[in-house]
Amino acid sequence: MAATTGNVRATGESVPEIFESMDYGPAPESPDVVRAWLDKHDRSFGHFINGKWVKPEGRKTYQTKCPATGEVLATTIQGEDEDVELAVGAARKAFESWSTLPCHVRARYLYSIARNVQKHQRILTVMESLDNGKPFRESRDADVPLVVRHFYHHAGWAQLMDTEMQGWKPIGVVGAIVPWNFPLMLLTWKVCPALAMGNTVVLKPATYTRMSALMLAEICAEAGLPPGVFNVVTGNGRFGSKLACHPDVDKVGFTGSTEVGQLLRRAVAGTGKKLSLELGGKSPIVVFDSADLDSAVEGVVDAIWFNQGQVCSAGSRLLVQESVFNPFITKLKSRMNHLRVGDSLDKCIDMGALVDESQMKTIKEYVEEARKEGAEVHQVSASFPKHDKGFFYPPTLITNVQTVSRVVREEIFGPVLVALPFRTAKEAIALGNNTNYGLGASVWTESIPLGLEAAVSLKAGAVWVNCHNMFDAAAGFGGYKESGYGRDGGKEGLYEYAKPAWQDRPRPNCGEINYTTFAAKYGATVPPMPGSGTVGDKSLTSDGAIVPGIDRTYKLYYGGGQKRPDGQYSRPVIGQEGRVLALVGEANRKDVRNAVEAAHKAAPGWGKRAAHNRAQIVYYMAENLEIRRQEFTQQLQLMTGRSEEDCRREVDLAVQRLFYWGAYCDKYGGTVQVRFGDV
Repeated sequence: MAATTGNVRATGESVPEIFESMDYGPAPESPDVVRAWLDKHDRSFGHFINGKWVKPEGRKTYQTKCPATGEVLATTIQGEDEDVELAVGAARKAFESWSTLPCHVRARYLYSIARNVQKHQRILTVMESLDNGKPFRESRDADVPLVVRHFYHHAGWAQLMDTEMQGWKPIGVVGAIVPWNFPLMLLTWKVCPALAMGNTVVLKPATYTRMSALMLAEICAEAGLPPGVFNVVTGNGRFGSKLACHPDVDKVGFTGSTEVGQLLRRAVAGTGKKLSLELGGKSPIVVFDSADLDSAVEGVVDAIWFNQGQVCSAGSRLLVQESVFNPFITKLKSRMNHLRVGDSLDKCIDMGALVDESQMKTIKEYVEEARKEGAEVHQVSASFPKHDKGFFYPPTLITNVQTVSRVVREEIFGPVLVALPFRTAKEAIALGNNTNYGLGASVWTESIPLGLEAAVSLKAGAVWVNCHNMFDAAAGFGGYKESGYGRDGGKEGLYEYAKPAWQDRPRPNCGEINYTTFAAKYGATVPPMPGSGTVGDKSLTSDGAIVPGIDRTYKLYYGGGQKRPDGQYSRPVIGQEGRVLALVGEANRKDVRNAVEAAHKAAPGWGKRAAHNRAQIVYYMAENLEIRRQEFTQQLQLMTGRSEEDCRREVDLAVQRLFYWGAYCDKYGGTVQVRFGDV
């Protein structure tokens, strides 16, 4: 009842009246400690570079505001190119010593950070809610505990790197770019594995949410982390692209929208940088008639209205079996009507504020468009805070909508749920996979065989059974299709921040590319032709006569056969000595399209083949490569100019690789990830 004490004083209600109405009163968390920290820094922040605050002169400023109240928390600066140079330079210098530290020493640093984050857990929780607008309860119970968990977990991996990651070494300087929906938690998904593997980091937080990252940087310094190992620079999207494209950044880890991820991939193409992308999603929640409907309703509430729906893996598409669709929607609407929207520091609310006015405007446009299309829109008549400075939007459910509607196909990134019925399990899987995204999904049923079969059939990076959005540092997370590639968390996430010990980052050596034809430009010059009269272009007959050699036409290969290029152009393959070795077909856009279509057509059948059968095919490829070993060795010699021994070794390694993956074909299987709290 302590939560209602303020309500008694404010409204004059007596204790019996409160028990009669059973209304919730506000239970606000005090922001005084955060405000004291902000005041200590005069509410003005620069970058955190090389273990200290750096505030260059003449920089534009940006006001960081609390989305729930509109209160200006602090002023931060918009970084310039010189700031990227300074931060990356500090990280590069620190890498020389940090990467050579014994694994145990790096583990102790990460362990110390975990301990210090625990000591400051409450202030980080309040800062996260003020900075982002999410409910204090979510920051306290989910975000910050996962931050602590990631530091502890990766302290363990830092300790074990020598034994568990033999043959791997740090990449170098990591440029990390994180979004505004989980500014602190997603930061650790990049920073922890990067530091554990011996890399140094330059982090750019999102424009809207910079304060949590800056506070964590200070905590890391207090924990004794050497200067330059972890740097935080602030700026807009253009500033982030400058960081990603800096020539001394060896790895880029990005979490954000699909559109920005695609731009980033183009920007770093050909630079030799390692890139991982965790992008948007349109995750399905599949509820079968065999599910516990009441539990599933609670699961849906957590799946879509957690963090106001501003979650990449939010369950924004609800697929319910037709036989229970109506009763399930009735139960869900009843549960929705009890959700409370309010100030982010109120411990009694279920939803906080959206991060920015532009985000709220976008969500409204999607919902209004669905209304005009004839969809039924159910919204909670939530009583928002009396002030009009926050960006609040009610929980929304859309039914009676077509599958071609934008609200079904596109990521809304807000508290909007779209519900569709299905009849059979096969139809549910087809609807679930009918999206460009593939980040997350959940299946709700009390039939274990049905749940596992559906989970395997859904094309998503993470599929939960009878739960949704369950994350842990030991479980890898990432997407397929337009949801990105690469993994955060788990052992597989470590490989994103390490490289084979023999490998050095290749520096870009690209010609000028014509993106219209996907080919190098020759301009008005005729491409060079294979020279006549050179050894290998002519043959000797049995009577000693010299005749032209039989020409070998190198075509394109896709769809299981040799294809002539649609554009009927060829391009030369030039050897190390400048000699034209052959002309090969030059693909145009139509050829690329045909090849991609052929791959899509073959994918279902290849995936359904028995694992043993796939292994036999890969072994057969290795066998044929071994038969033509000498031929490939000679071709490599001509193209690279390397010694015969080196070229033969490369062919042998290729055969070994085929054998390696052939061996893995029938060893690979899904694994059940155990949450650390259940062990």
